[in-house]
Order: sequence, then C-alpha cells, then structure tokens
Amino acid sequence: MRVSNQADTLPNRCDWQCCWSALPAAEVESLAAALAKNAEVLDLTLPQSGLALLQLQDSALNDPYYLGEIPLAKAHVRVRHADGMEAEGGACLLDDRSTLVRALAVLDAILSGELPGHEAAAELLLRGQQALKKVRGSRKQMLSQTRVDFTLLGAEEDD
Repeated sequence: MRVSNQADTLPNRCDWQCCWSALPAAEVESLAAALAKNAEVLDLTLPQSGLALLQLQDSALNDPYYLGEIPLAKAHVRVRHADGMEAEGGACLLDDRSTLVRALAVLDAILSGELPGHEAAAELLLRGQQALKKVRGSRKQMLSQTRVDFTLLGAEEDD
C-alpha cells in the first residue's frame, strides 16, 4: 500500500529499508519509539540477529557452495492503534543490530498502513533517500576516477 498524499514522491516499498538505513541508527530508532508509544507493537516473529551462510551456485557444474557468512537481522511486527487501525511491517538487514531492524519494521508498518505518524515516517524516508543519492553520487564519482583507457594498448603494431 502506498501513502496516498505522497505517492509520487516516495520510493517503492522495496527500497524503504535501504533509504532508512542510510540515516543514523539512533535517529531511526528514536522515531520508531516515538511513533510506537501510542500503539501496541506485537512481534509476529522475535527480532533475530546473527550470521547467515551466503550460498551461491557454481557456474560450471551448477553445484551449490557457501561463499561465507554475512551478518543478518530480521523482524516482523504488527502495529495496532487504539482506534482499531493496524498494519504489519517487516525488515531484513545485512547488519547484526536487532533493535535497528525492529525499528525499521515498525516504520514499515506505520508507513505502509498509513497509521498515525506516517507523515513523520515518510519525511524520514525522503531524507534517507536524499542521503542515499548523495552516497551513490560520491561512489559513482570515485568509480569514474578509477577508469582506465585500454584503447591505446592494441594501437601499436608488433614488428
């Protein structure tokens, strides 16, 4: 579900976690706590954090192999207000902070369900989107500085 009054400016829901994650964790956690103060937050699954094995497939024989371990945290919550409005939200993050991933899940539920406080969650989302664009721009600039021109390598004829 999209927030109706800002549907044109908000990123797709699949990008929300990435945008919020571009901001300081303390800011995200404090907003989620403030918005959840007037609501009941039920953990549908307990927030978990730990290491997950990253499995890939060999390109030659198509055999699975494990590349290594990655930190992973996930949460799934239901936010219910006294007026009966409720929504579910979830988050999965390549990080080991269960408090942060739970806060992201709460914000996801509030914004997707247009619960009270969704305007503040949308504002934080847009700030995160701008921070993410800035980071991507600087990475793109660094990448452009490392480009190598190989066109001159084959220009000379061998004698």
